Amino acid sequence: MNRPAPADTLQDRQAAYRADGYLVVPQLLAASEIDALRHEAGRIGRGELGAVDGLQPAAADASDDEAARRFLCVHFPHKLSALMHSVLSHPEIVATLTGLIGPDVKAMQSMLFTKGEGRPGQAWHQDEFWIPTRDRSLTGVWIAMDDATVENGCLWALPGSHRTGVLYPDREHTDQRFDCTVESYGFPYEDDDAVPLEVKAGDVIFFNGYLLHRSLPNTGRHGMRRALVNHYMSAQSVLPWQSPPADVHIGKWDYRDIVLVAGTDPYAYRGTPSLSAPMVRPDREGGCAR
Repeated sequence: MNRPAPADTLQDRQAAYRADGYLVVPQLLAASEIDALRHEAGRIGRGELGAVDGLQPAAADASDDEAARRFLCVHFPHKLSALMHSVLSHPEIVATLTGLIGPDVKAMQSMLFTKGEGRPGQAWHQDEFWIPTRDRSLTGVWIAMDDATVENGCLWALPGSHRTGVLYPDREHTDQRFDCTVESYGFPYEDDDAVPLEVKAGDVIFFNGYLLHRSLPNTGRHGMRRALVNHYMSAQSVLPWQSPPADVHIGKWDYRDIVLVAGTDPYAYRGTPSLSAPMVRPDREGGCAR
């Protein structure tokens, strides 16, 4: 496994994040925490924690692995799972985030990826395309629940592609290696410029919202590549995410279905309504009709 070199001090971590657009922190979660997350993924697959739009639950006697293989990705699992909700505020994760984008940090999304053998990856993209912030503070936190390797579909990144703050154009694609989400194109990088982010279970990858990254299919025969991926930003900025109500100008729209994980929220007076619900991301097994 070709693991990225860790940054040891806060200053090293900040410098690596600014230069490359990502940061790998080894063994940020303990083995017991990872085991609990794997079991929770199985509980979600069996429907024990509530309904997930688009998911037909596994049988009650299905193993955790069998149950989790029923989906590629569940969005907003923290809405179902108290454990995954608590991970949003994991002390070690928050300590790193405040060093990168703090002092006031809020979370707005969680995603549970399972990627069993043969499941697709996701084409080149920038998370800022999907979650538009105003201050470029968007940060993904990718928690490895299994060892992630080139063979089973680890992340690949284009180092430094975040620096300009340019959002590249996107298009539909028919590449069977990837799920149904659109791909970014037109950027001044080649696939050969990418580096694999191979990590061990318990390692955590922090990455900038403008970083171009992708993953390839799980072509191995050694189990799933599970990951819990959470998104954060500075609480000092509003979030014009998803469609605003018809009577609200986009300049005033602030998506408030958030969880404050550090510092204070200057917009707390606006409340935190529930605007999202757990859902399964389409993959190519079910077709890509939108």
